[in-house]
Amino acid sequence: MRVAVVERFGGPEVLASREVPDPVAGAGEVVVGVEAADVLWVETMVRQGAGGPHFDVTPPYVPGNAVAGRVRAVGHGVDGGWVGRAVAARTGGSGGYAEQVVVPAGALVPVPDGLGLHAAAAVLHDGITALALFEGTRIAAGDAVLVVGASGGLGIVSVQLATARGARVVAVGRDERKLARIRELGADAVIDSEQRDWVGKARAELGGRGADVVLDNVGGVVGEAAFALAAPGGRFSAHGTPIGRFAAIEPAEATRRGVTLRGIGDVQLSEPDFRRFTEEALAEAAAGHIVPVIGQTFPLERAADAHAAIEARTVFGKTLLVP
Repeated sequence: MRVAVVERFGGPEVLASREVPDPVAGAGEVVVGVEAADVLWVETMVRQGAGGPHFDVTPPYVPGNAVAGRVRAVGHGVDGGWVGRAVAARTGGSGGYAEQVVVPAGALVPVPDGLGLHAAAAVLHDGITALALFEGTRIAAGDAVLVVGASGGLGIVSVQLATARGARVVAVGRDERKLARIRELGADAVIDSEQRDWVGKARAELGGRGADVVLDNVGGVVGEAAFALAAPGGRFSAHGTPIGRFAAIEPAEATRRGVTLRGIGDVQLSEPDFRRFTEEALAEAAAGHIVPVIGQTFPLERAADAHAAIEARTVFGKTLLVP
């Protein structure tokens, strides 16, 4: 079978297509034929060697932590009824950029009838993370929600979920074409973060008081500027790093304003929570509350092009590898 391997740390060109032996399911395991693998911005960061202690990998390795496909074979002790079923699964951190993967049978989550496998793959990270963020920040009907970095996969899902829950949504992003598409997703207002006074424009759209919840999917100076838009008593989640670092928020200032700070550590989920949120994300997608926006797909042998497109910020929505 084919896999995409990071042969050494570096630019997208270090991703190469290779032939390896087909995997075999051991006891308690299954082989999944991959029909779509999620591609994440953080995987481009790890490929560059910037993963740090949270993503401690050594090349050569096969990236990819979430796939959707059909079960091809089962190992000893696994119900043979799984064979042929449409499933989603996390791979344990790597191995998803492949035609087939071996995962524990306990990692399988059935894909609901009517939901395509590409759509299922598209919600496996962003849908789960968004649901965890919404639970932690207690977003409810009537809340004013500021979504920073709204044109990425997580931002798009956040806009959709907040709208479905009756919140007023102000979306912040870049590129007028992307902003136009965010409007179509239901945002009440969209703000271009490249405009000089984007913070003032966002505050005006929020009615002057600020946002009950700020979801910072970007980090860095953009996230830090967005902190000024959190209303007294609001909630601010600084979980994004596409700019290169998390937003650095002074805890004393947050305490003074009564703003609850949350970060990436608050969405590090236990296995039971991962399964719960995976099932919920797939159910929300099947019900139409989340409509995955798949902006681009690449064949497995063009994994390097997928990473290059993400790093160039030319993509909108989810990027998938389709073996």
